[in-house]
Amino acid sequence: MPLTQRPPLTFEYFPARPSFDLVSDDIEDGVEMNRDQVANVMGYDGGNLSPHLRWSGCPENTRSFAITIHDPDAPTGSGFWHWSVCNVPASCRELPSGAGNAEALELPPGAVTLRNDAGTYGYVGAAPPVGDGPHRYVVTVHALDVDTLDIDETASPAVLGFMTHFHAVARAQIVPQFTPSES
Repeated sequence: MPLTQRPPLTFEYFPARPSFDLVSDDIEDGVEMNRDQVANVMGYDGGNLSPHLRWSGCPENTRSFAITIHDPDAPTGSGFWHWSVCNVPASCRELPSGAGNAEALELPPGAVTLRNDAGTYGYVGAAPPVGDGPHRYVVTVHALDVDTLDIDETASPAVLGFMTHFHAVARAQIVPQFTPSES
């Protein structure tokens, strides 16, 4: 059944924060994702590559970053976390396509990848149920006021969300979408 009322976007319940520039060679705000960012499981044959991300214009008091990708439209009651990583050094301003893939994590030293809602570490691509209508994928880079968050890879994405709630000095987002084919 297609969604008739869409849930709020991720982090709309958090305190407002300034934004900064976030761009990608792979995804665009409001535009359908290409197959590279779609899963290669659950009946999908996408590339399962985390998107390229590049950001700039962060506040001077930025000491690290966290990156999350969340689907608020997943029919779970709590959405679906596709990727969560924290403790990305403040000196990092770009991640290549596939940086979040479990097979070859290309993240800076010290970065911590959490388990996604598919139960694996790293990025898992878009894979909404057929017939569920378009899903939004909230790609967020959080600029944080601490060098590291006191969490490890066993933490849930919800714990990371809790920590970013208190430590984000700015956030930047791109929200592409993916609509499953009826065939």
